[in-house]
Amino acid sequence: MNHYETVFILNPVLSDEQIKETVQKYEEFLVSKGAKMISKEDWGLRKLAYPIQNKKSGFYHLFEFQAPGEAIEPLELAFRRDERMMRYLTVKLDKHAIAWAEKRRNRKQEKA
Repeated sequence: MNHYETVFILNPVLSDEQIKETVQKYEEFLVSKGAKMISKEDWGLRKLAYPIQNKKSGFYHLFEFQAPGEAIEPLELAFRRDERMMRYLTVKLDKHAIAWAEKRRNRKQEKA
């Protein structure tokens, strides 16, 4: 099982319910492919550095998970097919990135 982090940007015209539904859909998709969710973060509506599909903002979400390598390609294929998805990036984390992600999660929990 490899450690991954996926950040994706959803279309800003979606309602809160549509966003929750989309995030839930992809979380269930990963779990069905044998992934173990470590953390999910909703970064909210943010301004984009440059327009994407003539939009100047988007809803950012982050998934951190452990999954077999075969689970990534079907996930990204589903992202490409989904019209609600503006951009995505999946990164395999090395030991240093895993430690940094853990520190980030701990800092976030201390603030809450």
